[in-house]
Parts: sequence; C-alpha cells; structure tokens
Amino acid sequence: MSPTDDTAAADIAPNPPQPALRLHRELSRVWANDRGFWGQITAVSHTTLGLRFMATAFVFFAIGGILSMLIRAQLATHQGAFLDTELYNQIFTMHGSIMMFLFAIPMLEGLGIWLLPKLLGTRDMAFPRLTALGYWCYLFGGLIMLTALLFGVAPRDGWFMYTPLSDATHSPGINADVWLLGVTFVEISAIAAAVEITVTILRQRAPGMKLTEMPLFAWYMLGTSVMMLVGFPPLIAGSVLLEVERAFDWPFFDPLRGGDPLLWQHLFWLFGHPEVYIIFLPAAGAMSTIIPVMCRTPILGYGAIVAAILGLVFLSFGLWVHHMFTVGIPHMALAFFSAASVLVAVPTAVQVFAWIGTMWKGRPELHLPMLHILGFFLTFVMGGLTGVMLAIVPFNWQAHDTAFVTAHLHYVLIGGFVFPMMAAATYWMPLITGKARVNGLGEAAFWVILLGFHGTFFIMHLTGLLGMPRRIDVYPDNPEWVGLNLTSSIFGFVLTIGFAMFALDLILQACLGKRARRDPWQAPTLDWAMLVPAPNYNFAALPLLRHQNMPARDAIQALARGEGALAGAPRARREVLVTSVTNARPCHVALLPGNTALPLVLSASIGVFVLLMLGSLYVLAALALVPVAVLVWVWVRGMAPMGDLHPVAVAPELRLPVHHHARSPTLAQSGLQALLVADGALFASLLFGVGFLSVVTQGPPAPPPLAGGGGVGLALASIVCALALAAASARLARGAAAAAATASPLWPWAGVVCNLVALVLLAWVAFQLDDPRIHARDALRAAMAGYVGLHILVAAAMAAFAADQFRRGEIAVATGGGAIPAWANWQMFTAVTTGITVAVFMVQAGVT
Repeated sequence: MSPTDDTAAADIAPNPPQPALRLHRELSRVWANDRGFWGQITAVSHTTLGLRFMATAFVFFAIGGILSMLIRAQLATHQGAFLDTELYNQIFTMHGSIMMFLFAIPMLEGLGIWLLPKLLGTRDMAFPRLTALGYWCYLFGGLIMLTALLFGVAPRDGWFMYTPLSDATHSPGINADVWLLGVTFVEISAIAAAVEITVTILRQRAPGMKLTEMPLFAWYMLGTSVMMLVGFPPLIAGSVLLEVERAFDWPFFDPLRGGDPLLWQHLFWLFGHPEVYIIFLPAAGAMSTIIPVMCRTPILGYGAIVAAILGLVFLSFGLWVHHMFTVGIPHMALAFFSAASVLVAVPTAVQVFAWIGTMWKGRPELHLPMLHILGFFLTFVMGGLTGVMLAIVPFNWQAHDTAFVTAHLHYVLIGGFVFPMMAAATYWMPLITGKARVNGLGEAAFWVILLGFHGTFFIMHLTGLLGMPRRIDVYPDNPEWVGLNLTSSIFGFVLTIGFAMFALDLILQACLGKRARRDPWQAPTLDWAMLVPAPNYNFAALPLLRHQNMPARDAIQALARGEGALAGAPRARREVLVTSVTNARPCHVALLPGNTALPLVLSASIGVFVLLMLGSLYVLAALALVPVAVLVWVWVRGMAPMGDLHPVAVAPELRLPVHHHARSPTLAQSGLQALLVADGALFASLLFGVGFLSVVTQGPPAPPPLAGGGGVGLALASIVCALALAAASARLARGAAAAAATASPLWPWAGVVCNLVALVLLAWVAFQLDDPRIHARDALRAAMAGYVGLHILVAAAMAAFAADQFRRGEIAVATGGGAIPAWANWQMFTAVTTGITVAVFMVQAGVT
C-alpha cells in the first residue's frame, strides 16, 4: 500500500503474532527510563512525567490545605490572634495561588499527559522533552513561591493581585514580584501542556479512530487545551505588564498617567473565568469515562455531550465580567454578561442529565469511585445553583466580596474538580501501581470528606448572606457570625482529616495491596488493554479499528502479541504513528527523542533569569537569556535527521516514511501552529489593552505620538516591507525545499538579512517614541514594539537555523524541508502582527 493512498484504516491488515515476552523486553529496553537518580532527571516518558505532575500537585494540595487550616484557625474567633495581618495576608494569598496554579492546573495536566496516550492508542505524547520542560518549570516556579513564604516575603495582595494594591507604591518589596514572576514561570508549563495535548489528540490517535468517535475524555481534554491556549495568554500579558510597571514605572494601570486599574481586572478575569471550566472539563471527562464502567452501559448522549463541551468552550470566554459587576460598567454590559452567565448553565446541565441518564439506564455498582462521583453530584450541583444566583446582577451586588462567594467558589472547585479527581485516582490506581485496594479506609475517608466539606462551606453561605466580608483576618463580635465561623472552622479540621485518610488509603494500596488483575473494572476502553501496571510503551502494537471496538480484556492478548500496527521496536528507537486530524488515516512515523537532561538544564536557565529579575538585577537577567537561547538552539539541533531514515513497515501492506521525509504536516509543525494560537491570544490581549485605555481612560492627555515625524512613518513602512520580503523568502525556501534538487540556502539568508534590517529600523523607531513612563499609551506602544522586536529576532534566528541546516546537508536529506516550514509559519505570523502594530501606531498618530 502506498503511503499516499487514502485507504480506510479498517483495511489495514494486522501484523502476524509474535512472542509477547520478546516484544515486551524489546520495547522495555527502548522506552525505559535510565536507572537510579539520573533516570529521574532524564526521564521523558509520559507515564513517568504524568505521575510526577500528579504527585507534585498532590503535595502542593497538602501544603495549600495546611494553609487553609491556619486561615480557619484565625477565623474561629472574632478577634483571632493566631496570625498577624501581614502573615495572614501572605497565607491567604498563597492558599489561593497554590490551589489554583500549583494544584488544579498541574493535576489536570498530569492526568491528561498520563492517560491520553493510553486512551488514544499511542505510545507517548507528541513532544516528550516539552513535557519534561513543563514539569521542571512548574516545580521550580512553585518552589520559588514556597521559598518566599518560608522567608516571609510571599505575595500578600490576594491570588487575584488587584491593582493598585499590588503596584510598587502600595506593595513595596518583592512580595508581588514573587507572584508575578513565579506564576508566569508556571504558566510556561501550562502552555507547553496545552500544545502537547492538542497535537497528541489531533495527530496521534490510533488508526481509524475518527475525531467523532474518540473517547469523551479526549474531547474534554481537547476543549481544555484550546481554552488554555486562548485563556492563559491574557494572564501572562497582564503579569508581564504589571511587573514592568513595578520594575520600570511604565504606567499601564496608573490612572494619573492614563492607565486604569480595571485593565488588570479585565486581563485577569479573561483568564480567571475560563479557568473554572478549564478545571471542570477534565474532571467531567474522567466522570464520563468512569460512570459507564460503573453502570455497565454505554454513555448516554455522546453527541449531546460533545456539543455541550464545545458550547462550554465558546461561552466560557464571554463571562469574565461576571466577576466585575460592582466596578461600575454600563448597564447594557451588565445585562449581556448576566445573560451569558446564566446561559452557560445549559451545556453543564446537558452533561449532568447525560450522566444521570446513564446511571438510570445502567446498573450502578457502588464501588469507591462511584461514591466520589455521587459526592460530585451533591456538591457541584449546589455550587452551580449558587453560581446562577451570582449571575443575577442585583443579588451579585449584595453578595459580592462576602463569604457567600467564597462558599460558591469552593463548592464549584472541590465539587467539580476534587471529588472527580478522587474518583479518578481510585479508578486508575490499579493501572498506576499494579495493586488492588485495601478495603475499608477509602470508604471511611469519603464520608469524612463529604461531612467535613459541607460542614465547612455550607455554613459560609449563611455568614455571607449575613454580611460577613471575605479576605479579612478579624471581624466584629457579631453573635450571628461568631458561632457560624467557629462551627465552620471545626468542620474544616474534619475535612483535613478526611483528606489525610484518603492519602493514607492510596499509600496503603501502593505498598500493601495485593497484585491487581488486568482490567479489574472490565472496561471497554483502551487504557485497560495493557499490562498492569502500565509499561512506558503502553502497547506492543498500536490498536487497529478491530481492537478499538472490542472490550479491553479481549484486546489485551492480541496487542501484546503484536497483532496491531507498528509492532515492537525492531529499529531500537522510539516510534509513534502520526495520523490525519479527522479520520486518523496513517500519515507517517515520528521518531521521538530519548532520555535527556536538556529540559532540566533549560528550565534551570529560565529559573536563573526569574531569580535575577526578582533581585532587580536587570542587566544580568538580560545576559541570562543568552544561555537560554543557546540551549534552545541545541534543543532544535537534536531534531536533525540521523540514522536509518528508510520507510517503516507499519503493517504487512503499509510502509510509511519517517517524519523527516514526510510531506504531510509533522508533529512539530502542528505544535507550532498550536503555539501561534496562544501567541495570537497574547497579541490580542495587548490590542485589548490599547483599545480599553483609548476608550475608558480619564487620565491626562498623552503627548503627541510619533515625535520623529515623517521619518518614523517611513521607518515603520520600511519595517513592514522588510518583513513582507522575509515572509516571501520563507515561502520560496519552502517551495525550493520540496524539490530537493533546487534547494539552496539563498532564501534563508535573505530572510536573515530582511529580519535584521527590520530589527534595526524598529530599534531606531523605539528611540524616537516618547518616554514610556509619561503616559500609559506610550507604555503600551513600547510594549507592543518590544513584542514585535522579540518576534523579529526569533524569526531571524529561525532563518539562520534553516540556513545552517542547508550547510549541514540536512535539508537535501529531509524532503519535509527541515526547519523551513516552521520558519515560514512564524515569519508570516510576525509580518502580520507587525503590520497590525504599525497600523495601530499610525491610527494613534492620525487621531492625535
């Protein structure tokens, strides 16, 4: 079969059976981690890193839980002297920051990284080194924040960091900088995971697993990753702008100089409300996977659930002002966002009814995972109802910033995320540890958690309705508040005991449990069609359509004997199958990198930059970016073609090229496209800032823009022309590389020259602009110039890398064009964003 034939995956013949033990040993040698401590440093396996994400997130959850106990101890009495105000504010801020940024997001990332390849029928994520980089950035960013807490310089302005409370005047010292830089460092992990998950779902499904037939968990994670790509950049943009304001006095949020504190709230909640659904969707995906198994029946309403997922993804970005009803926005906007906030309950209700219908249709078995799911129903539905209450503007005005909102938030997050995650943990623990549960303790832990949670947070609805504000460390001796707070604090400690019992149950299962049998739940999904515990390679042969349509217990033996696609590891390298987006038609074979310490070294280099920024050593911080750039170059150099690049026998009648020779888009090209979605959202956030301040600001008028006059205008036009020529060079180079006989380094070098000319002109323009410390408009213009300059510099580096590949002869070998397609995409994006930036500059000049 020719690799270009559009043949249905159902026609792919399976490989002949082979000895299962030989295949297992062969694959284990290729996919195994290195031994000892060094093996933990260099591991890039999705199984190892997914578990590491989840274990680290659980540790942070425990730390956040301890901080919550300190908060409840302080609030148990009305004049609590347990903590002073400064320490209480640090603990309050760190509790929220840990739970949102260091627990919830990394936990869902870890579950997706660990589980998706097993459900999709592949051996690893699309970019193993990127997974490792994301983990180390997450760990180092979290440790920076925890270390600041130990030394008493933790952030203290709330996990939302509202301006002007968090600016340099009202929050001196490095406390706020720890949050801004630490969270931005952690967000590298989130964006990396989003790119990874998106590409893996779209390009690495088992042959024949159509997009419309893949497991629901994959749909949930695809929606989550898209929301992360679009929702996280506004927070990154806001954090960078606020850090620049604190460090260099650029007045983005200073109303006396044309800024506006509400700009921070808009950027933060453009992330913050989609964040709720980013957390909820993976948990809902776990429930959509577990409920049919526990009820012995297929999920009800697959298509309706997929539609609900897409509806949630779309609607979640129209809700951010839900958190800003009291800031004085126009009544028309209040009505719109109130309606949108009520409307989002519809797709959520569709999923809840589908789950209830599945249980009604089936025969529910009250195993421990099912108990936690029932806890979800009881808790999350109550949180959803209070959310609808808060969506009504008059009620929101009364309840805003009271304990009622705190209670609602915890009902949604713990009900909608923690209970499903506990169900997921107890469901997949046999696959993780190879051990069966020790009965008794887990059930007791569930009831203690359920009692402790509702005892803690249901009462907080009442204190909120009685007028008690949130974010306070002491409160008046109001009789109606004191007793309720004391009761809530007591139940808070009960809740903590329940979580400790849950953790102990998992530890006992891992250490003392009996050996688990394969597929203990008799599940229909591919995640159980493998050895227990799951090996690093997952499948000895990738499941074909016939294996995907049979119960896991029937597919285990066939796949273990290699009766699928791409059986074993006969070439002693890590190979995965890349398929088309919609129909999962086999396209080519991707060769994944092996174990390496490069992600750790690169993340440590980024960490040095962050620490130097915290120390206000800005010159040294700029120099610290040099090793980061060098390591990125080394990283990409490791993707160059080497060794045997002949077509691979995937099945008896199917041979596919390796990705260096592929004419279809490679995983790297798909990954860059996903990254450019996030990059575009970041640029849109800057444009939002320009538009918002242009319309809303009541500060003093800005000085005349573009002080250089006509020379600046000519330079801006020349920048656009130079980048247009660079984009044309990239397209010509891409076309030349497709015909290897005519390939030449001329076009990449032309791209280098054009980009450098544009960069020099942009630097000259930057020196002509007004001082960005004078007015917010000037500061935003400088920020956009910096954004464009960074992209031009990267484009020049990518063109130089492509020219270097020509010099090494790698383009001639790789008919896929090496780095040229990636450079072409980046160059076009840079040209477009630069053109928009220049247009903004010129419009501002014309208006003034």
